Amino acid sequence: MLSKILKNFSILKKFLFINLFFFIIIGVFTLIYINNIQPNLIKGKKSNHFKIVNNTIAHIERLKVQFIQEEIRKFLFSTKFLFQTIDRVIIYDNGFNRISDTDTLDLDPRSFTRNFQVLETDISVTENQNILENEKQKDLNINEYLNKELKVYSKSKNLNKHFTFIHENLEQFLLITVKNIEINGERLGYIAVIEIANDIKAAIGERKNFVIRTAAIIGLVILIFSYVLNRYFLKPIKNLVHYTEIIKDKSKEDTNIEIYKNRKDELGILSKSMDEMTNELQKRINNAENFSRDLVHEIRNPLASLKSASEIISESDDKDQKKRLIKIVSHDVERIERLITDYSQILKDEVAISSEKMIKLNLKNILSSVVDDFNNIYNSKRGISVKFSANGTGNYNILGIENRIEQIIANLLDNSVSFSGDNKEIKVVLNSNNNGDIKLNVIDEGSGFKELDTENIFKRFYSNRPEKFGEHSGLGLNIVKSIVEMHGGNVRALNRSDVESGAEIELELPKRG
Repeated sequence: MLSKILKNFSILKKFLFINLFFFIIIGVFTLIYINNIQPNLIKGKKSNHFKIVNNTIAHIERLKVQFIQEEIRKFLFSTKFLFQTIDRVIIYDNGFNRISDTDTLDLDPRSFTRNFQVLETDISVTENQNILENEKQKDLNINEYLNKELKVYSKSKNLNKHFTFIHENLEQFLLITVKNIEINGERLGYIAVIEIANDIKAAIGERKNFVIRTAAIIGLVILIFSYVLNRYFLKPIKNLVHYTEIIKDKSKEDTNIEIYKNRKDELGILSKSMDEMTNELQKRINNAENFSRDLVHEIRNPLASLKSASEIISESDDKDQKKRLIKIVSHDVERIERLITDYSQILKDEVAISSEKMIKLNLKNILSSVVDDFNNIYNSKRGISVKFSANGTGNYNILGIENRIEQIIANLLDNSVSFSGDNKEIKVVLNSNNNGDIKLNVIDEGSGFKELDTENIFKRFYSNRPEKFGEHSGLGLNIVKSIVEMHGGNVRALNRSDVESGAEIELELPKRG
């Protein structure tokens, strides 16, 4: 039930709700604790009261004390050792009349009479009389209170049990225990034991204050933490969520995500990552839209050619013409197939680069393997020789995806082979230095590039193509550029300066130790 309620809450509301829940639990336990403070503190004193009451009744029974004022007074005086830990003992008859009181015996130095005698030497007569009157009034109030409680107690079914209660006023905290005096089955009266327990009052007050202060501090901490949580964490997260919604809806509404990108904490890192991810996604979306538009444009021409050829074939009786048209159809189909294949490969590459883990690779070993494969294919068919050399010092380690690096090299060699004549040589040169990038140059003896081609050759479906371009989709070098950049490198096209014709593709990749 609780999980269903919290499910639709914001993080801040969940936090506040959980804290409120625990705060209520703490409050309940606090109240229980406060309510148990008093009983726990007076437990030991009650036990002492019970002992005094029981011993007093036992002595009355053993000494066969008569329940008259003088006898009880003598008894209390002779047994004063029993009452050393308390302030006052009062004996009542069955009519709730006070028979004797330890306050009248001057047994206890804390008794009112002795205190007044001491005070007489230091204060004026008037002040002394006022104090006496006040104390008499207090004594009267206590006796009246005790009489009421004894009457209630006398109606109880458990007269043989002790009854302890508290009488509290502004000045004193009195702990009072009463019990019925019954000897040989005869109820003689009642005994009341009174102790001034201001220490308990003080202890209770201190502990209550401590609990209240603690609760207030906890509440304040929760409020402050809630403010900080909302101000510095939840609000930025809400803005980030709003930022994603703006992107989703393609809204041009301004966002304040930039203020969070400068933060040095995790939210700053998250904001930067989200912004970079958004920019990358937007870039890919734009590329996909442009690519799709270009692809449609590229396919439209061979489709139109296929349509025309198919119409002519269906109407023509000329066998030679049909053969030529069928050849054109076959060529256009292959052209469309290459376009779709390369387009699919680009999409796969983008997904692979973002999902596959890059590992340390030795570029020299990969180059050697791919070059051997090309020599085995084209040397025997067209007499084309691919020569590989590694210059410079240091290692040739890079961080990348092996099959994508192989694809780069294969596309470059395939492009050079396509535009090179038979019995030509293609050079693959690897250079490395101790503190720079790894450079790879693929050099051929083909027709080279036109002046503008070196800047545009890597664009998709570049229109300024040589005649032999019909064998390609127009995506090979674009794929190379895309994969190289995904590996943190760059690529450029050059015309050879050492010979009359020929092209050179140079790419750089970051070196890894």
